[in-house]
Amino acid sequence: MRTRDLGFRTGTGIFAFALVLIVAAIGFELTRQSLESIQKFGFAFWRTEIWDPVAGEFGALPFIWGTLYSSLLALLIATPIALGIAVFISELCPAVLRQPLVFLTELLAAIPSIVYGLWGIFVLVPAVRAIETSTPETLRQLPLFSGPPLGVGMLAAAVILAIMVIPFTSSVSREVLKSVPGAQREAAYALGATRFEAIRAALFYARTGIIGAIMLGFGRALGETMAVTMVIGNNPRIAASLFAPQYTMSAVIANEFTEAANPLYLAALVEIGLVLFIIALIVNSLSRLLIWSMARSARAVFTPEPEAEGIPA
Repeated sequence: MRTRDLGFRTGTGIFAFALVLIVAAIGFELTRQSLESIQKFGFAFWRTEIWDPVAGEFGALPFIWGTLYSSLLALLIATPIALGIAVFISELCPAVLRQPLVFLTELLAAIPSIVYGLWGIFVLVPAVRAIETSTPETLRQLPLFSGPPLGVGMLAAAVILAIMVIPFTSSVSREVLKSVPGAQREAAYALGATRFEAIRAALFYARTGIIGAIMLGFGRALGETMAVTMVIGNNPRIAASLFAPQYTMSAVIANEFTEAANPLYLAALVEIGLVLFIIALIVNSLSRLLIWSMARSARAVFTPEPEAEGIPA
């Protein structure tokens, strides 16, 4: 038994080390391929808004803005819907409907990105254009709703990203809620809680895993390419407007990689990939720190003090 346990630990360690090597190799190769752009622009590449391949001037700020803005908007739209689906399926849904709903939810995750993009062009963009044209003129004076009613733009991109994020967040949240001990709900009912209050207690108990599910969806939204490329408008400018066409990092790489006519242009596109890689690492590291701190706080709350157990400190 001890030999088997040692072998399992050794295999797990080798697997973890291989994953670290893969991540490091990806970062090294992206850095090597974008070295010319890094040497010429330095950190100005992160904060410059000009993207002019003809003049040889490249800045990633519009693409960073578009990526983060669209992903955060998608997260704001998708999170309450995904949590509602997870709570309904795990806590409220009749048994006869549970498996069909689980299947339909997970089916959304299996639909290819290009299919979402085609649906976005033919269905979502006209619907968004109708919303934009019916927006009152008083609202259109605000920066958040300014711009021509084209249909393609940040709002369409955020909605399609939210639809793509929902199955990931809801599936993980559902599994987390299923793992909540039944004693938590029974204790809530024993104290006179309503069903809503018992569900809220289960959500509080599972909050660490739910935050992890939300951050998983956020990471999914950051790297989405084809569907967003087809509906966001692909205009490299920074704007707060939901109606304005904008751009994301993955979209500019997909659109312009084959058109890179010189080494500097190609290096700039690869550096955008490096920037996206770094942002994804930062987001995932911050989410792990958040989950770790929440789990540590939960242990501190639920761990009894020695005096409470009758044990001298």
